[in-house]
Amino acid sequence: MARQEKPVDVVLVGLGWTNSIMGMELAQEGLDVLALERGPDRDTVPDFAYPKMADELSYGVRYKLMAKPAKSTMTVRHSLTETAVPYRHLGSFLPGEGVGGAGTHWNGHTWRPMPEELRLRSYVEETFGKHIIPEDMTIQDYGVTYEELEPHFDFFDKVMGVSGKAGNLNGKIQEGGNPFEGPRSNEYPLPPLKRTLNDDLFTQAAKAQGLHPFPLPSSNASEAYTNPYGMQLGPCNFCGFCERYGCLNYSKASPQTCILGALKQHKNFAYRTGCDVLKVELADDKKTAIGVTYIDAKGEEVFQPAKLVVLGTFAYNNARLMLLSGIGKPYDPVTNTGTVGRNYAYQMMGGATLFFKDKIFNPFIGAGSNATTVDDFAINQIDFAKEGFIGGSYLLAAQTNGQPIRNLPLPPGTPSWGAGWKKAAKDYYGHSMSISSHGSNMSYRDCYLSLDPNYTDDYGLPLLRLTFDWKDNDLRMTQFMKRKVTSLAQGLSPDALKVAFRELGSHYDVRPYQSTHNVGGAIMGTNPNTSAVNRYQQSWDVHNVFVLGASSFPQNIQYNPTMLVGALAYWSAKAIREQYLKHPGPLVQA
Repeated sequence: MARQEKPVDVVLVGLGWTNSIMGMELAQEGLDVLALERGPDRDTVPDFAYPKMADELSYGVRYKLMAKPAKSTMTVRHSLTETAVPYRHLGSFLPGEGVGGAGTHWNGHTWRPMPEELRLRSYVEETFGKHIIPEDMTIQDYGVTYEELEPHFDFFDKVMGVSGKAGNLNGKIQEGGNPFEGPRSNEYPLPPLKRTLNDDLFTQAAKAQGLHPFPLPSSNASEAYTNPYGMQLGPCNFCGFCERYGCLNYSKASPQTCILGALKQHKNFAYRTGCDVLKVELADDKKTAIGVTYIDAKGEEVFQPAKLVVLGTFAYNNARLMLLSGIGKPYDPVTNTGTVGRNYAYQMMGGATLFFKDKIFNPFIGAGSNATTVDDFAINQIDFAKEGFIGGSYLLAAQTNGQPIRNLPLPPGTPSWGAGWKKAAKDYYGHSMSISSHGSNMSYRDCYLSLDPNYTDDYGLPLLRLTFDWKDNDLRMTQFMKRKVTSLAQGLSPDALKVAFRELGSHYDVRPYQSTHNVGGAIMGTNPNTSAVNRYQQSWDVHNVFVLGASSFPQNIQYNPTMLVGALAYWSAKAIREQYLKHPGPLVQA
């Protein structure tokens, strides 16, 4: 029999970016808030302190900050006719583990979505006609507009201390910024990071082709900064240990550096680690949640009563918890009914590596978001009808690290081992730069999440099953970007060039790392027949359950998801504070 804990007003499942935000917002409201985190506690000191964190083998290669497949995994297949098999070794994506979640080990690329991306289906139909949307493509509008989210984008900019240069201030285009972005009410809190040689070369190539280069918006602080919560960040020292690492210098925005230190000062906030939530418990009417059941660090089953439940775990875990809890109707791709698990999407990447015998890039001088980028091939800049695809990408030249195990690019034709490999490693370390494409991924009827019928976890519960493969639309998009990247690279006349983009007919491969930008499964919208949560990320079926994070995305944007994830959390928190707490119930009538 489960042990029962003292009731709380709010239980937060997970303690990454979204629930750090929600915890702060609801603690400020005076509610009794409890967060349950599956992994261990983590903080800058002692967990990220130098020199422990600057250990490439432990963190960069052996994934010390990531969820372990032996404890938590999913199964994967390409199509409905295949039997899914477990994801046994981390590769394609790297979910975080512990307090801070994936927000501890990200690079810090901090993009707002384009206004058109939040109403993508409407934009495509109005601009090009609905006939260009493939029959199996299930893109839709978010149900919330850029204009509604702009105050929350602006505040999250300030919370994270984003370094950058605005391109559109209140509708006026600004020199040196992104001229294609949505309007901002304010400049970035901090100026851009200092430039390195790769930035200068990419800027030269981009301007020669009439493009509009600008510094990548970065949550690596360019200067000392104090955010609205009183949290202090130090200037980035370009140590090169961002992606896969916690920041040892208080320079990279994370839940730890930006929110949790202030949140922990609230006496009405508490958190427990080592708590693996199994399900949300529902009342007899199945319309309200009464709390959650979890396994604690001692292996004991515990019931935590709560008036409000907020799911803020990694994107696909949100969908699994909803499916295990009986919240919403599971999605069925055959009948195209149900909503939970619908519209899983990923990210479409590609890139080129340029080698120069006479240029030295000093790759050990790097930061997670040290890059120059162009947005001339973004979603609102492409004629979808003419080009034959829906989607877009930003292109960038980044210098993030020079770690000797993970960052040793070598020219085409280099042997994979032996004296030839050693000579190339000696000759070309520090003599290369990259130009990459970071693109959108649309959603499709047969790309979805479900409970696996064959595999279970340590508690006997079904693993989550991912059914996903690349589609022609997105492969055509990345081939379009391949031509643009290759042209930019050739404009710099490198001594050698290696280009890697997925070709038409490619299948999804779970083994190589691609991105940790998994989205969908509990998507938001205005129609309960095609979305699991409403425009406030509130479950259509269980009104006191809110589901936050990238699980809400109906398809993936062309950018990194963190800014949109955070802004949506603030948007939902505002609705809870101003509407739900006064009149508990559905915020949108079905």
